[in-house]
Amino acid sequence: MRWLQYLALPLILFALWAGLSYTGRVPAILLPTPGAVWDSFVSLTVSGDLLYHTLASGFRSLAGFAIAAALGLALGLLNARSRVSTRVSYLLLEAVRVTPPLSLIPLLILWLGIDEAPKIAIVFLASFFPIYMNVVTAVKAVDPKLEEAAKLLRFTKSERLHYLTLPSSLPGILTGLRLGFGYSWRALVTAELIAASSGLGFLISDSAEFAKTDTVFVGIITIAVVGVIADRVLYAAFEAVGRRVGRAV
Repeated sequence: MRWLQYLALPLILFALWAGLSYTGRVPAILLPTPGAVWDSFVSLTVSGDLLYHTLASGFRSLAGFAIAAALGLALGLLNARSRVSTRVSYLLLEAVRVTPPLSLIPLLILWLGIDEAPKIAIVFLASFFPIYMNVVTAVKAVDPKLEEAAKLLRFTKSERLHYLTLPSSLPGILTGLRLGFGYSWRALVTAELIAASSGLGFLISDSAEFAKTDTVFVGIITIAVVGVIADRVLYAAFEAVGRRVGRAV
């Protein structure tokens, strides 16, 4: 019964889509039938094009996200503990944070060329700040009483980080990572719409130029499905990490 609740709205939307498209109330160039979209999906799958574009997008997203996660965690831990570091980096971080990553695409292309680097840079910029800000907030929210206890027990900095800071702030950190990945996926596909020769965003924009609306739908649905699956995998992995750290502590 619970699954029916999850599927109720998608099924209603699918029925509405089928009704409008099969009856011809909406032109096929604007709203292709589910059958046409399925045929396009099968064709792209058999040819290998869909897998190729999906893997291209996946690689860029994971590469940019991994860099953002590493730097966001490191700088977040540092700035949460050091006022000097926070003051030194504040203006630069704020300036970059309020600048839309997509507005930097022309500059990144000039600096980094037209290959993978500018797309990965866009992913990094989009996903870094949700991770960084959640790390800072989570670390600063650690119970002061636990901090005092660590001082009384004469914990070293590494012991305090391992036994106190990371376990206590882990939920917030993992939330930041999950949000960061979501931002990275959306920003990447948007960047591919503008400047790319592969990837799901490119597949959509290229198909739209030739009025292949059924292929556009395949690209959009693939983006949504891959994004949801990746988010659920991350959520399950983070839940497992949280339980393991909780037992270890």
